This record gives sequence, structure tokens and C-alpha cells, in this order.
Amino acid sequence: MPPPRSIQWAQLFALPEQPGLPLQGRLRAAVVQAILEDRLSPGAPLPSSRELATLLGLSRNTVTSAYLQLMDEGFLEARPRSGVFVAQNARPLSAEPAEPLVGRSGQSGQPPEWSARVRRSLIDRPTLAKPDRWRDYPYPFVYGTYDPQLFPTEDFRECCARSLARSQLPAWTPDFETDDVPELIEQIRTRLLPKRGVFALKEEILVTLGAQHAYYLLAEALFDENTRVGLEEPGHPHARNSFALRNPKWVEIGVDDDGLVVDALPAADYLFCTPSHQSPTTATLSLERRQWLLRKAELQDFVIIEDDYEAENLYEGTPMPALKSLDKTGRVIYVGSVSKSLSPALRLGFIVAPRALIKELRAIRHAMLRHPSAFLQQAYALFLSLGHHESHARRVNHAMQERLALAAQALRDHLPDFEFRLPSGGASIWVQAPSWVDAGELALMARQHGVLIEAGDVFFGKPPYPCPFFRLRLSSIPSAQIAAGIRALGVAVKDLAQARGESVSGGVPEH
Repeated sequence: MPPPRSIQWAQLFALPEQPGLPLQGRLRAAVVQAILEDRLSPGAPLPSSRELATLLGLSRNTVTSAYLQLMDEGFLEARPRSGVFVAQNARPLSAEPAEPLVGRSGQSGQPPEWSARVRRSLIDRPTLAKPDRWRDYPYPFVYGTYDPQLFPTEDFRECCARSLARSQLPAWTPDFETDDVPELIEQIRTRLLPKRGVFALKEEILVTLGAQHAYYLLAEALFDENTRVGLEEPGHPHARNSFALRNPKWVEIGVDDDGLVVDALPAADYLFCTPSHQSPTTATLSLERRQWLLRKAELQDFVIIEDDYEAENLYEGTPMPALKSLDKTGRVIYVGSVSKSLSPALRLGFIVAPRALIKELRAIRHAMLRHPSAFLQQAYALFLSLGHHESHARRVNHAMQERLALAAQALRDHLPDFEFRLPSGGASIWVQAPSWVDAGELALMARQHGVLIEAGDVFFGKPPYPCPFFRLRLSSIPSAQIAAGIRALGVAVKDLAQARGESVSGGVPEH
């Protein structure tokens, strides 16, 4: 049996479960954590590299290299003929717990009442959300992760590695102030936008941290409590919430099978829409409606904010031109994303608008965060220039087309009374359950069967009850799991009917 001291060392330096890190990095992380948590105090001795290597089953070179780097970083120090010790100043001053302020009476002061101080809150507004540990559910029909089978690991790694080359450092390491990486602006201008029929000057493009950042910037610049903002009903909840911080006057615009209903538009100052694949119904706005909407914008003097949502994900038919491509009077603000099909976590998008507005937005962005990561901009510019973006989009489109077909067939097999229309593109299906089903209640019941769906009430400004609509998102679930997931959802429907004291057959309750 090993001596107690050796057991303690083995427990203290147990390597964290971070398979993305090499062994040396994981050992360094374990040592740093022990120091910052005060389990190793300044001046405490560490085991020799030979002893620790034996205890952890590592090579002595791995331990030695970890120790040397931690010495360079000021966490450890070597003492001649004595060994390795925790450095005296290893823990930063901020790591020490602060003493509470005490008044003259000896009583600690009362903390501020934050609920009374907050002037703009989104906590109570509905939004798309997933449960904790949602990745553990076997059937996640939700948005939120990259697809490990489709992610272009080698291509993206190549672009990141090239961007880290010494010759490339001057291209992205300086502070860009209000500017963006020129190479990315040029790739957006000459490679991405022309595919949508949009031609813009570099002064008309601003890089953002994804589409939601674009919504926030536009609301900050353009909206106040007197601004009338038109939104599709149902529509994009993230846009609604970002705009809500400015407390505008909402104008709900109806949606049908052909997208936004343009006839008899109510008066508005701005109108937000998703014409390529309407979020969430996936309907595509017809060319006739696009032209009529632009004419209405002139006649009624409003500005259109176009989110070209999932425009790249087209599986059949001819791509519909973006509203921005048809705009002759500068009334369309165009919001796009360059990273959504790769991974939602990359957070990289852009705004195309008249240069006077882009100049204002740059100043607001600078006050918030200066500019998005220049390294990421540089790496993604290279990703675009080498053609990786197009080849990845083709792979994603092929996979999504297969998943849509599988989901459609499973819905017909297991939920025959649930209505849907197979979209021409995108990565989701908008489903209408029988009128007795409330999708929010179904979503809770479905979790018990390992199924996650996006209940439809969050997409409405004024949701009905019961709300029979829900969205099945297919970007986070493997093809092999789709049929079983829809089958489990059918079981959840029967459980919901039983909980209400009704029997169900084929998705419809029997009375």
C-alpha cells in the first residue's frame, strides 16, 4: 500500500477531465487550481518530478515541462538542493477573500436592492432556453451546438494556425479601434453578399458578434419608447428581446404560408422580417410580396430590417433574391451571419447599411466592446478565401436535407394528425399539433422521454392558449436518432392526453 503522503499527492493532482488539453496542460491546470483554492499555500513543497510522474502514470519529461512552465508563470519556484515550492506571490491579491465593510456600530452594511435599481430587465421575458445538461438528452430537437460529424476541424484548424504564424500577427494583433479586419470585410463584400444579389462598399459593412449583437446595436441607435417597430407574429424571439430593451411600441404583422402578410400593413417606423426562411414557420416570402413590401416602405415611410435567416440552406428551387438586393432607395438594413452553419458559439455576423448609419453603429460598438476578436475575423477571412465556407455549406445542406426527410417521414408515421410543411431549406420544421395540445405542456412531458422540442409560445408576442405550435430543430441531433426521437415524442403526446384524463389515438383524443 502506498504511503499516505503519496495518496494525498495523487488526489491533489488528479488530472481534470479536459481531453482537449495535452497531459502537460492538464497537470498545470491541476497545480494552478490547488494553489488558487489555497490547498497549496505559498512556500509549500511539491513532490519531485520523478515521484509525481510515478504517482500519475506520466513521463518524467511531462512533469518537468509542466513545472518549468509554472515557474515561468510565477506559480512555482525552485530552491537549490531543496526542490520545487509554491512561489510566495503565487496567489494574486484578488484571490484573498475580502473583509466585509463594517460601520461604526459594528454592523455590516446592507447590500443594494438590485431589483429596485435595475432600469431595463429581460429576466421575465420569454426566450428560447434549454434545460441544464441538455446535451445529455438523447433526442435534442433544439438549436445550440455544432455537429461534430460535420464540423470542418482540419480546415478550421489550418486557418487558425496560419493566422498565428509570425508573418500574420501584424494583420490582427493591433487595436483596430472602430475598424474591422479588412480581409474579412473584403470576403463578405466580394464572396458572401454577391450570392444574395447584394453589392456593398466596404464603408457599408460592420462586423458584429452574431445577429443578436446586430439587433442590439440597431435598437440602441434607432429605437426609443415612441418608435413603432413591426414584428412578424409569430417571429424571432431574440430580435424581440433585443429590441425590447428600448421599450418601443410593438406592431404585430401577420404571417401565412407565404411569409409576411404585406397587404394592409399597419403604420410603423421600422419593420423586422426574416424573408428567406421565416423564423419560425420557415415560409419563404415570394418575389411579388418582396417587391410590394419595398413599395410599401416608400409609400408609408418605414425602414426594413432584414435578417437573411438561413439563406444559405437551400435544398430545392431557385434562391430568392434578398430584399436588400431589390432595394433602390436605401430603406433596407441587412443582417447576416457568417458562422451560424459552422458553430453558433463562434458569434460572427455583419450589418450592411448606408454608410452614415454604419458610422453611427461603429461608434456605439466601440463604446460596448471596441470590435469583435480580430484573430477570429482574420481566421474566418482565411476560411472564406480558401473556399472552406462553401464546401462546408454544401455538406451541411446535404445532411440537413437528409434529416428533414427523416423527420418528415417519422412525423407521418408516429404523429399523423400533426400538421407541417416540409421547408425548401433551413434546419427546422414548424409543427402544428391538434388544437387540444399545448406545446409548452408537451415539451415538459417530452423531457421525461428524453426529447427536447422548442415550444411555440416563445415565438409569439401574444401567444394563444393552448398554443399547439412547436419547432423541431435538426442541427443538434444525429440522423440515426431522429426516428426514435419522434416515436418517443408520440409517446409523450399519449401521456399528455392521459394526464388530462383522455385517451388518444393517432395524436387525437378520443371522447
